Amino acid sequence: MEKPPADPELKRRVQELIAYRGGGHNSDLVEDIVENALKLLRDVEDRGDVKVIQTAVRELRYSFKLFAPFAQSRKVTIFGSARTLPNKIEYQQAVDFARMMADAGFMVITGAGPGIMHAGHEGAGSEKSFGMNIRLPWEQSANAVMLKDKKLITFKYFFTRKLIFIRHSDAIALFPGGFGTLDEGYEALTLMQTGKSQIIPLVLIDRPGGTYWRTWDKNVREHLLRNQLISPEDLYLYQITDDAIQAVKWITRFYRNFHSTRFVKDLFVIRLKYPPSPSAIAALNEDFVDIIAGDKIHAIEATPEEREDNDFVELPRIAFGFDRRNYGRLRQLIDVLNSY
Repeated sequence: MEKPPADPELKRRVQELIAYRGGGHNSDLVEDIVENALKLLRDVEDRGDVKVIQTAVRELRYSFKLFAPFAQSRKVTIFGSARTLPNKIEYQQAVDFARMMADAGFMVITGAGPGIMHAGHEGAGSEKSFGMNIRLPWEQSANAVMLKDKKLITFKYFFTRKLIFIRHSDAIALFPGGFGTLDEGYEALTLMQTGKSQIIPLVLIDRPGGTYWRTWDKNVREHLLRNQLISPEDLYLYQITDDAIQAVKWITRFYRNFHSTRFVKDLFVIRLKYPPSPSAIAALNEDFVDIIAGDKIHAIEATPEEREDNDFVELPRIAFGFDRRNYGRLRQLIDVLNSY
């Protein structure tokens, strides 16, 4: 879509308004948001549609503000049924899992309701928990752990809530649940499969000896994979276990060497804790030639763009031309890097 020519007078007035409010971060982007908000006066007549935009912007702005002080802390999101009772094995598993993740230095994000959500907060404790509540006719109040905590957010819309879950997560754990749990799990997989989110560990945790996730996995393999609706490599985007300890090990090992990624123009940059040797890089180029489109895998210094953003410039990194398609294979590459 071609951008219409700028209105110099409108631009001046918006900049003047920003200056009146004292300026601040990312003024150029805020200027664009204000200009687009003004276009609603002519472009969108339905009041309900405008309310959706109004509420979504409010929820996202407040959520980003709340999470900002904790940006340096790794976080794991826990999904699962609100109907799981405290006397169920899955509930205690979620308590144990959240406690172990907190002990490993992670904070826990989950919904603020009952069931698995309450279990996650119970295990991690309020100090290391975020509560993402949703307004429902039958589920208005947050659970007792998060009820009076400042890290509690109540959302009107599921889509803004899910965006916050994914954007701030360094790992996702799913316990058995209903439509909501499956929806959240599939969305996380879709975002990773299409490169719309970072590759992170996604662990499906069943009760000991349970078949909930094995049955789900069988359906994925027999219908999606067999009918070529997904690629074989997509199966590497998730892991299944019935042991909370194993789930914690998988998540923490994912960050043993791997740190984060970023696209810089045509280069896909992988930040690491420890640099791979030249022989290891040569092996990576040989083993993952199928996902290289352009520059081969090579060690680099922080790019000018990363330095401008002060984006983990102290870390060693490698970079290559990634085909931007095979994210399941990218997950395998990360696993190899973590083995060094």
